[in-house]
Amino acid sequence: MSKTMVVDHPLVQHKVSLLRSKNTGTKEFKELVSELATLLCYEATRDLPLEEVEVETPIAMARTQMLAGRKLALVPILRAGLGMVDGMLTLIPAAKVGHIGMYRNEETLEPVEYYCKLPGDIAERDVIVLDPMLATGGSACDAISQLKKRGVKHIKFIGIIAAPEGFERLKNTHPDVDIYVAAMDEKLNENGYIVPGLGDAGDRIFGTK
Repeated sequence: MSKTMVVDHPLVQHKVSLLRSKNTGTKEFKELVSELATLLCYEATRDLPLEEVEVETPIAMARTQMLAGRKLALVPILRAGLGMVDGMLTLIPAAKVGHIGMYRNEETLEPVEYYCKLPGDIAERDVIVLDPMLATGGSACDAISQLKKRGVKHIKFIGIIAAPEGFERLKNTHPDVDIYVAAMDEKLNENGYIVPGLGDAGDRIFGTK
């Protein structure tokens, strides 16, 4: 059974509010996206398996817990998803990083894939797909379909802002995928943008508008 979660931690909600403000500049916006990715990563990795190990402290031997060596990969959806990678690697530095590039056809609002480069052993890894905005859900659904075609069995999605339409589409298209977001917004407008949202995440991360 997949898990869907809107993370309501006070620090998450505070940073989302700062992210939304049109007065937040590129540098601060980029830092906030990275910090939110770290906080969401903390929630999304709560079920990683542990194994008992022996560690020698300065005082005595201790039986304690460490990660059980599960291989992880991060797959940001270009280009906005790139803004979340460093924040995720803060907690899981051994994860490999793949990339899936998509742009949205402005007439159909559907994603068009233009790039896909993944680790050679991607089928053996648990994969976390990253995209700050879950709007129509088209890009997320397509990216996850591409991963499944390559044999990936365990996939999670982490976003920051979701529209109900995209959230439901992802949940219905890929019911086996866990979804973690920081906020559920009101709706999509006629141009497929999330309302109230925060504008174009890619433009705000990279200062291209």
